[in-house]
Amino acid sequence: MKDRIVLCLCLCLGLGGVLGADTRWTGAVSDLWSDPANWSNGVPNADQKAIFSSTTVPVCVMDMVGAQAKQLAVGDNSGGSLRLVAGDLTVVDWSIIGYAQANAGDQAGHLIVEGGTLNCQARLYIGFQGEGDLTVDKDGVVNVYNQASGIGQEKTGNGSLYVKGGTINYWAGGASLGLYTGKAHIDLSGGTLTLTNSSQNRDTMDKAITDRIITAYDGAGRVIVDTTSTVGRIVITGLHPFEPVPVDGGRVSAGSAELKWTPPDPCQPGKPVAFDVYFGTSPDFPVGGSVQTPQIAKQKSISSIVVQTKPKTRYYWAVDTYFGNAKDPVFGPIFSFVADNLVPTVKAGDDVVTWLKNGSAEVALKATITDDGFLSPYTAKWTVAGEPSPGMAAIADPKAENTTVTLQATGQYDLKLEANDGEYTGSDTVTINVFANGCEAAKSLPGYQPLPGDLNGDCVVNDADLAILQANWLKCNALDCNDVK
Repeated sequence: MKDRIVLCLCLCLGLGGVLGADTRWTGAVSDLWSDPANWSNGVPNADQKAIFSSTTVPVCVMDMVGAQAKQLAVGDNSGGSLRLVAGDLTVVDWSIIGYAQANAGDQAGHLIVEGGTLNCQARLYIGFQGEGDLTVDKDGVVNVYNQASGIGQEKTGNGSLYVKGGTINYWAGGASLGLYTGKAHIDLSGGTLTLTNSSQNRDTMDKAITDRIITAYDGAGRVIVDTTSTVGRIVITGLHPFEPVPVDGGRVSAGSAELKWTPPDPCQPGKPVAFDVYFGTSPDFPVGGSVQTPQIAKQKSISSIVVQTKPKTRYYWAVDTYFGNAKDPVFGPIFSFVADNLVPTVKAGDDVVTWLKNGSAEVALKATITDDGFLSPYTAKWTVAGEPSPGMAAIADPKAENTTVTLQATGQYDLKLEANDGEYTGSDTVTINVFANGCEAAKSLPGYQPLPGDLNGDCVVNDADLAILQANWLKCNALDCNDVK
């Protein structure tokens, strides 16, 4: 296999305290979590600590829905590995990857989540007092719900988080992710890390990126921090200099797909850069004639190429660069994407501010639904998700993208539009705020400024304001009114 960017994870953690009944992974008969014979005290439950403490037993593979453990210790002083490819695991208390063995090397703890979901109800420590690693890849999801978590938590801690695909979410607020006490590293290449959008988390991310604690594509790429597109969340991703399309770790409609990349500047002006392009369903790339992933272009000066894809299939592709010197080719990273029927994209429209006229308000709903048409035509459905009281909103045609809604009272209305293509459902919500009159509606808008002279606050300067002015002409309510002439 070619030397490419290899994302290794090193994470270790240690916690003291009296624990309940433990069960230790032995892998005695297979690599499946669900088999009681593979554990010293049966398959873990919500009252047991699940321990992985040996590099000589098979890597444990999660194959259950609804798996539980009280605590999770992966790499309990002497290595150990757990791999989630499906199902889900919920850990009630702390989760530790790498327990207390500093500089463990081959004895580090390893947790790979490339499918299914890991739910950490409390702290997730990666490199607490020792060495361990967490890899999130493909369609894997990790949720960390409560309490602050840490990477490289204590002085001897050595923790690495590699987000190659999928998503890891830290849901706790405030400073939910600590990075600096020991040795910490996060690298993003095709996946997504999200945090609560707090000043502490923003400061942590900014410092970590500046200090290169957080990198993208093993330092070759750029870390992207998005604080605006998702309400209440910081969304962190990596972007390779190739700026690949399809986006690394993304999804495209099955069928014809165009692979595109941004070529680097040539070393020799006027001499175009050439590329080898590999594309296939395996992440194993050829070396010296052994072909695992086919080569579809050889030393061509191109920046895109069209390929054919099948639904429900993950594809891998790579671009190697020829600059015209002795170091050619320069191996690029392996990008991936999934070809599938895409979820319909729904935009319910901009939020609306309106007011009652003759006891009601009628609002035109102008939506946009985008679908790849891979399956049957989509169906649309409007519903009332929230209203001041039941029955105050009446949608003219709930199955039409563009319709009208009649609102019978002041207050906030939330209308939800769903689009279903026979397999997936996309949705969006529009909020309508209804006021008693146009003046109150205007006052609700950001930046509203009252007119000079509008003394009664009715949004109009007229005789009524003049009457107020005249009635109070030469009146004084200052402490020195006797001095006013």
